Amino acid sequence: MIYPWGTERRLNTYSDYFKKKFGGRVQKITINAGFSCPNRDGTCGTGGCTFCDNRAFNPSYNDPGNSVAQQIRQGMDFHRIRYRKAEQYLAYFQAYSNTYADLDDLRQIYKQAIAIPGIVGIVVGTRPDCVDAKKLDYFQELSESIYVVVEYGIESLLNKTLRRVNRGHDVEKTRWAIRETAKRGVRTGGHMIIGLPGETRNDFLDAARQLSEWPLDSIKFHQLQLIRGTVMAQEYSEKPEDFLEFTMEQYLHLMMEIVERLDPVFVVERIAGEVTPGMGVRDGWGVRYDAVLRTFEELLEQHDTWQGKYYKSDD
Repeated sequence: MIYPWGTERRLNTYSDYFKKKFGGRVQKITINAGFSCPNRDGTCGTGGCTFCDNRAFNPSYNDPGNSVAQQIRQGMDFHRIRYRKAEQYLAYFQAYSNTYADLDDLRQIYKQAIAIPGIVGIVVGTRPDCVDAKKLDYFQELSESIYVVVEYGIESLLNKTLRRVNRGHDVEKTRWAIRETAKRGVRTGGHMIIGLPGETRNDFLDAARQLSEWPLDSIKFHQLQLIRGTVMAQEYSEKPEDFLEFTMEQYLHLMMEIVERLDPVFVVERIAGEVTPGMGVRDGWGVRYDAVLRTFEELLEQHDTWQGKYYKSDD
């Protein structure tokens, strides 16, 4: 069976999307450009999100003391060894909020990345409250010449959860940012955390239904990672009953239900996350992401299901 996204795989995967878009493998190079966040510097709060510690996700070549160009070249060297087929790259501005600066400064930062041979586009990770009309107009202009994605940390569709994790903005702000970005023809991505304290299976399934009504192009799911030294890790030690704990099998069955309700147009970048070994409070699953994805696709086949099987459009 050929599914709506044009392949026999039961999931609209990131790798297949890039093969169609660029004719081969495209590798992200993560960049730490030294940005901060408005809920760290006092603009809308201090301390940051209670779950956040970017060190757990950044590769070793990310050193904000190095220029963007230096980090990209080091990343290319790293990926040429690890992924020998990688010939095209995306500059992924990941750490913290990568639109949290004046527009003129952002232009200069992104310009460094775009100028590197082999870079075919940029992915900018940010918060919904760190964009405005002028910045989005700039991304629209930039997207006319290179591949551009603005990726928003959605995390949860419940305002009570966003308040609990010290997010500093509400769901309405997220919805506004995503719609305004998409309206300009800029590819728009989102990131969701599965397992934030107080949330339930029904909350996650309802979120999949709601997200499917938003103009997203891609979506990324991570299970909650409790990182040592964070406020949330302390909360977990004091009240673990507020937190869901998943075996890999349990999590993948939940993700199967989520994906079944997801708009088949969405490119699914990830269904789970990884952190640097030793930084997590809870034991990991002991397998790399590639193995998790294979197991998940086998699960979809076993249950004869696929992305969007139960998706219902309002159109």
